Amino acid sequence: MSKLKMGMVGGGTGSFIGDVHRKAAGIDGMIELVCGAFSSSKEKSLISGKELGISDKRVYGDFEEMIVKEVKLPEEERMDFVAIVTPNHMHFPPAKMALEHGFHVICDKPLSLTLDEAIELEKVVTSSGKVFALTHNYTGYPMVKQAKAMIAKGDLGNIRKINAHYLQGWLSTAVEKTGQKQAAWRVDPKRSGIGGALGDIGTHAENLIEYISDIKISSIASDLTAFGDGRSLDDDGNILLRFENGAKGIMSFSQIATGEENNLGIKIYGTKGSIEWYQENPNQLIVKWLDQPKQIYTPGGNGTYPESSEYVRIPAGHPEGYLEGFATIYRSFAKELINFKSKNMISQHLDFPTVIDGVRGMKFIYAAVESSKNNASWIKI
Repeated sequence: MSKLKMGMVGGGTGSFIGDVHRKAAGIDGMIELVCGAFSSSKEKSLISGKELGISDKRVYGDFEEMIVKEVKLPEEERMDFVAIVTPNHMHFPPAKMALEHGFHVICDKPLSLTLDEAIELEKVVTSSGKVFALTHNYTGYPMVKQAKAMIAKGDLGNIRKINAHYLQGWLSTAVEKTGQKQAAWRVDPKRSGIGGALGDIGTHAENLIEYISDIKISSIASDLTAFGDGRSLDDDGNILLRFENGAKGIMSFSQIATGEENNLGIKIYGTKGSIEWYQENPNQLIVKWLDQPKQIYTPGGNGTYPESSEYVRIPAGHPEGYLEGFATIYRSFAKELINFKSKNMISQHLDFPTVIDGVRGMKFIYAAVESSKNNASWIKI
């Protein structure tokens, strides 16, 4: 089968995340970029298109123009799906329109600007019958897959405690006031939504917890703070967690943790053993047992399960990380699109984050904000 054809909304010249998506989409050779509305300015979009080797005819001034014109092209020429790599406030409109015009969608997280948008988008995905993926990229790491498989097989016994943290320090100073675009939109409620660090990185920790453990968070008690001078959105948070199976946990996230880079980590404790995984050392999954010596699993190493090893691209001992995590989601998404094309159906076991995970993330954000406003009272999700 020929490569799947990708259109992109956002991600123009100077965009960090757009470049990440393009590189990740190309790693496994299943996808090619054929068109895009790379900027809200047609002139800037054309400049980005030239840099990316896209014909001017397939570079558009906005996502509406792209979707309307692409759907009129012959099937063998038009894009198969849309990748949305914009700030949060521009996730819902292009996703909804693309789905309604028959295109599949892969979207950056969080799912939308508001919870109402997220709920509506879930309905649109369901009614359209199209494939929708959300790029919680950390679910794509091989050792995260290994941890998930071990818990699913009962290796750790009954899960009783889950702790996670996501600590960054890049907003320790008011970089949003220096013209730094990545900071500027993240501290702006009109573009970011009601959660600051909560929506940006807290949802990654929430998604990772539920993905690995396959246990839903049932209620939370949240304490959010905006330490940055003049900020209206949180840049730090601490949350107590209760789970549907009776387990308890703690989540801590911050973007003012001075000196931290991208310190995402998770610990899950069961009755037979526990696991630890840290994003800054992603090739090691640490497993501690009740009655055996500690073990360290590595991608493609001895003892790893097929659920993990099938996502390893290079020989053992070579590092895989951030880009490959995105690439794993793109590969799984591409396989599902190929399946859709050949069978006109969607698998019931999608191993990538979906719109349902996105709605969970938005409900988590809203519950955390409500709890914090009420002196960290317990709120059900």
